[in-house]
Amino acid sequence: MSAKIRKIAVNVEETHIEIGRAISPPTRKAVAVAVIENPFAGAYTEDLSALMEIGAELGALLGRRCVEALGITPAQAESYGKSAMVGENGELEHAAAILHPKLGAPLRAEVERGAALVPSSKKMGSPGQVLDVPLGHKDAAYVRSHFDGIEVRLNDAPRRNEIMVAVAVTDSGRPLPRVGGLTHEQAEGKDGLR
Repeated sequence: MSAKIRKIAVNVEETHIEIGRAISPPTRKAVAVAVIENPFAGAYTEDLSALMEIGAELGALLGRRCVEALGITPAQAESYGKSAMVGENGELEHAAAILHPKLGAPLRAEVERGAALVPSSKKMGSPGQVLDVPLGHKDAAYVRSHFDGIEVRLNDAPRRNEIMVAVAVTDSGRPLPRVGGLTHEQAEGKDGLR
């Protein structure tokens, strides 16, 4: 089953100044969101494999849109995250089916490597509600400078029979990181942790 996409939105956030200090180069985050029809809205369905396939499709599409929006090569991506919000006729398991079994591998292909787990969140919501997308370093979960997030909100989504699916990618960590830990330059990406 292919996703029935009502709309796609892509936003790029750049931070040039933080607490009066110039950030050079600016830290940048992109988030791409697709609003799709929920094929299982309103009724319990045991087999959610169709949503898993949609997740794979959206992982590639939204990951690619983020990389393109940042104007970087896939190898230059540093962190990523994913999130989904189901409308009131859906259930959290619909969001889980999209996010977990198959979305990660195609997203990793769009950002080259991606040894670390893709941080995720899911929720039920209504049009205009904020969806938070957690972020973490794509190759090493212990890189604290990349623990972050970005939010996305669409005034008309998700409607009751829809799912809003978001993927975020960055080309850097937080501005002015100083809480210690492994740095991006030290990350090896062998075990997804370091």
